[in-house]
Amino acid sequence: MRHLWSFLAGLVVAPVTWVLVTLGQDGSAGTVNRWVEIGTSNTANLIEPAVYLAVGGVVLGLLGTLRISPLGPLVAGLLLITPYVGLFVAPFRVRERIPADWEFLGDPLPLRLPVQNGTLFLIGLLLLMATFSGQRWRRWPCPVPAPVAPAEAPTQDLPLTEWPPPPAAAERDTEPLSLGHPDPDDTPTEPLPRRTSGTSPWSAPPGSLPRRDDATT
Repeated sequence: MRHLWSFLAGLVVAPVTWVLVTLGQDGSAGTVNRWVEIGTSNTANLIEPAVYLAVGGVVLGLLGTLRISPLGPLVAGLLLITPYVGLFVAPFRVRERIPADWEFLGDPLPLRLPVQNGTLFLIGLLLLMATFSGQRWRRWPCPVPAPVAPAEAPTQDLPLTEWPPPPAAAERDTEPLSLGHPDPDDTPTEPLPRRTSGTSPWSAPPGSLPRRDDATT
């Protein structure tokens, strides 16, 4: 499909270029000759022919440099060099077949001018040389998307158990478990009497129980 569009572009660009080059060359030559005749110059008179030549150069540049297909430059180049090559075979017949009475916006359009001075032949050869690049006949490679790496599951470093546990953890682990019983009373109790020699803290007060030595006697 791209070769077809390039072929159609070559068929259109060849005659358009011929007309633009003719207008530019005729306007530039006529302006300079008029300057010579009157002995003065006005550069504003060159703007119109310069625009024609600039547009023709842009069109030829796009056709010759775009890597769509080389078929367009090949067709346009062959069409542009054919009239000049025909001058080698039958110059008078070729010259008579080129229209000379056409006009463009009220100005004469001498299509024989770029053929006779060899401008079309030069442009046609430039377009033909653009077709000798082998890469122009190949389709542009399509960008291949880079493979996406599978998402890895986030890894979390598990903390190792410290031993011995820190003081805070040790105190927390040694706390007694509450199973629903009330906490023991922490009220200080009265200390037991110290045992003295010959007496027992559990002995009864004197006179309540007989002494053992009296009972035996």
